[in-house]
Amino acid sequence: MTERVDGTGTAVAPPPPRGGSGGGRPERRPKPRSRARRPSLRARLHRDWQLLLMTVPAIGLLALFHYAPTLGNVIAFQNYNPWDGVTGSPWVGLAQFERLFGDPRFWRAVGNTLVIAGVQLLFFFPIPIALAILLDSVLSPRLRLLMQSIVYMPHFFSWVLVVTLFQQILGGAGLFSQWLRQNGYAPLEIMTDPDAFLFVVTSQMIWKDAGWGTIIFLAALAAINPNLYESAAVDGAGRWRRMWHITLPGLRPVIILLLILKLGDILNVGFEQFFLQRDAFGSRVSEVLDTYIYHQTLVTGNFSAGAVAGLVKGLVGLVLILVANKVAHKMGENGIYRRA
Repeated sequence: MTERVDGTGTAVAPPPPRGGSGGGRPERRPKPRSRARRPSLRARLHRDWQLLLMTVPAIGLLALFHYAPTLGNVIAFQNYNPWDGVTGSPWVGLAQFERLFGDPRFWRAVGNTLVIAGVQLLFFFPIPIALAILLDSVLSPRLRLLMQSIVYMPHFFSWVLVVTLFQQILGGAGLFSQWLRQNGYAPLEIMTDPDAFLFVVTSQMIWKDAGWGTIIFLAALAAINPNLYESAAVDGAGRWRRMWHITLPGLRPVIILLLILKLGDILNVGFEQFFLQRDAFGSRVSEVLDTYIYHQTLVTGNFSAGAVAGLVKGLVGLVLILVANKVAHKMGENGIYRRA
């Protein structure tokens, strides 16, 4: 062991080596800091009372128009009579459920709903994604704004106007049928043909809501780092390869999130669109759960049967959301929620 000399010429012993070897003291490690204590509920309420006060109107509307009406599902277990009310109507247990599940019209409505929802999921869901990618590739800002305005506009039309436009164009007395008559051909009866019902309603939904559905995907595209495209272009990747390896993976979390929400809402294919065309196409192909519930409650006056159908539809949607969210977790995505 060598000695070192200080400025005064006095020999100074070297410091003891660190660690437990060589007779020196073992090194003292700093104690880990304890976690900061979480504020109490009272302290958090006092700290965030302004933010909580801002949410009171939204919570009130949600409780008044969503949670309070949920209590009305109790009539699903009663033989409900509006004159006697909830307290005066007799309890029948699960008799309304047995009656509903034994009704062939209910199962026909369920089958039509699932078929229509499957067709819309297969043909309608990818179109906003493709449309968003197409709009994002337009370089001219004016042309992009014009195209966005054109594809967004039908969303603000009511279903009455949409059905009327299709009837005036594709109906038996529409413009296209008149042109066929003038040229010696048979008129087009697509708006009353039951076999064309799926094509008509899917076309109506695509024309009306596909443009509006691109808003979320355009926002997701804006969040993708443009340097990734530049690096891929430098490496020689073409447009299709950049879309496959950069654009679609960047959209994947949003696509899975919207797909989960769509699966949970799969039994809600709409009411106005099918109610307006029910007489033209016939109830055999156009009867869905929403129109079935309407006829069971407001037409026949069987409010308990309508409540049972609505309750079953809500429970099925909840199960589908939970299952789809679990599958999203297995795929490595966050889904709509994730436990901390």
